[in-house]
Amino acid sequence: MHAQYDRILDALTDKLPTVADHLDAARADLLAFTAFPKEIWRQIWSNNPNERLNREIRRRTDVVGIFPDRDAITRLVGAVLAEQHDEWAEGRRYLGLDVLTRSRTTTRPGDPDPVDQLELEAVA
Repeated sequence: MHAQYDRILDALTDKLPTVADHLDAARADLLAFTAFPKEIWRQIWSNNPNERLNREIRRRTDVVGIFPDRDAITRLVGAVLAEQHDEWAEGRRYLGLDVLTRSRTTTRPGDPDPVDQLELEAVA
């Protein structure tokens, strides 16, 4: 992944030097997902949960149509968000604890000590 990123930078340097500089400065952020196990890269890349939530908010607000005031829409969207939070808190997770545990227990040189299972469960 890092080698491909370097090839892209090389290709852009002559034609679009400003873009290449910007991408080079953002390297750490753009390639941060590579620190995780390869099997969960797709879940990290995806913004499907956000899109699904936005679709549900849009669907519910379309049903109502016109809101009497700003507080009314805030209550409706807040209720949708609270409902989504409850679903995820009850165990429907996009990244399960087992996957997160494996990603934290996979050590690389220079990494801090891995977090143990109990700490991960306490956070969840």
